[in-house]
Amino acid sequence: MCHSLSLQSSLDFRYRSALKVHGDRPILTSNLGFPKRDRRGRLLLCRSGGVESFRFFGNTSVDLCRHRLRVDCSDARRTPEDTSAEIEQPNFSEFITSERVKVVAMLALALALCNADRVVMSVAIVPLSLSRGWSKSFSGIVQSSFLWGYLISPIAGGTLVDRYGGKVIMAWGVALWSLATFLTPWAADTSLWALLAARAMVGVAEGVALPCMNNMVARWFPPTERSRAVGIAMAGFQLGNVVGLMLSPILMSQGGIYGPFVIFGLSGFLWMLVWLSATSSTPDRHPQITKFELEYIMHKQQPSTRVNKRNTTGVIPPFRRLLSKMPTWAVIVGNAMHSWGFFVLLSWMPIYFNSVYHVNLKQAAWFSAVPWSMMAFTGYIAGFWSDLLIRRGTSITLTRKIMQSIGFIGPGIALIGLTTAKRPLIASAWLSLAVGLKSFSHLGFLINLQEIAPEYSGVLHGMCLTAGTLAAIVGTVGAGFFVELLGSFQGFILLTATLYLLSALFYNIYSTGERVNFDATG
Repeated sequence: MCHSLSLQSSLDFRYRSALKVHGDRPILTSNLGFPKRDRRGRLLLCRSGGVESFRFFGNTSVDLCRHRLRVDCSDARRTPEDTSAEIEQPNFSEFITSERVKVVAMLALALALCNADRVVMSVAIVPLSLSRGWSKSFSGIVQSSFLWGYLISPIAGGTLVDRYGGKVIMAWGVALWSLATFLTPWAADTSLWALLAARAMVGVAEGVALPCMNNMVARWFPPTERSRAVGIAMAGFQLGNVVGLMLSPILMSQGGIYGPFVIFGLSGFLWMLVWLSATSSTPDRHPQITKFELEYIMHKQQPSTRVNKRNTTGVIPPFRRLLSKMPTWAVIVGNAMHSWGFFVLLSWMPIYFNSVYHVNLKQAAWFSAVPWSMMAFTGYIAGFWSDLLIRRGTSITLTRKIMQSIGFIGPGIALIGLTTAKRPLIASAWLSLAVGLKSFSHLGFLINLQEIAPEYSGVLHGMCLTAGTLAAIVGTVGAGFFVELLGSFQGFILLTATLYLLSALFYNIYSTGERVNFDATG
């Protein structure tokens, strides 16, 4: 049990504990019985006669070594309401080796597999189109089959995540999309409809991935660490693009066009076994978490935990009330534009480099993959900077708007530059800048979901993903028809850049970092 510090500068003890005393001010140890000292001169305090407290005066700092509590009292005359104590912040080594970082690392791996299974079709579509005589518009329809499945599950999946937690739902999601990916070669050889159904099933299963990530981060990380946690998880998400785009041509050359589907599908089942055995839905259920880490997490996020517990009794989310507030529409518009840009760039860039710059499939995949590795790196930097701004006193609302502005205005400008590039290397540089800056938006609209509606973050994320999927379908299919009608990719890229700028303006006007009262009307 955690030792507590009352506001009158008294420390309660239930166990024998060692204290280190710093400074030259005395500690009054009256009414403690007979305090003892160990060989190093440290003061040992024990239960004695029912009295388990001490009072200290002056500018004295005391470390409770065993439980990592630090007490600072700068004024002995303070009243009970004036003094306080807080759990010591973990250092970098403690943070990086903590159980919560292991959880977010597993989430990052899951999201990497999620994107690798998703992006493999962006590479395979080139030889499939050539061998089967598909037009660009029909290739867009085949690629969008994933999105038709992705459209179905996010709201239902988000509701299940809010009710049952992220661990179980994520495990089911990974199992289903890995099975569908593994069976894609069989489906493709059976019929076109079977192929479309298999890709749609991948989309259905992957629709729960991001709500699960948001749920697990909210449960395992205090607010001052959530930006970094999201940065780590989304870095895995982007590295999945890199792995999928770079490894798919190699695996195709060694194992045929369907090689990547088999390898990535089997990897998902391996991940699921580790996830189920090594993680828990909440920190207090984890068998290996240290007492210090558990106390640190629970102390920092008790209000959010109570909110989430209250929501477990609900069955049907209040969709009308959620949609009645403009901050909800701010994150929905942010997610819709993010998905438009993400899927257009992810699905069409290999074809763009192949058709505009006339590079081969392997080179096109590599030129397309480099920007996503940049996004993984800048995502963590953005998360660290976002947490730093909040710790230094910048309001959460302003921090989210700064991140969102960089994440949307930056890509809008960079995509305009992309249309001017004459060589594939310059085009890849502009694309890297666009995608790298895009990662800042994860610390805008994505983490904002937890802040405006902690009790409904899963279902709200599902609503955002549904809107984003609709936008992605329009963008992915529309790009193919746009190119066929006008004969140019550049026009569609300029349209995407314009939408980025307008979405940034909308988010900055209507978003907030404060919790929204969805019980009030208007």
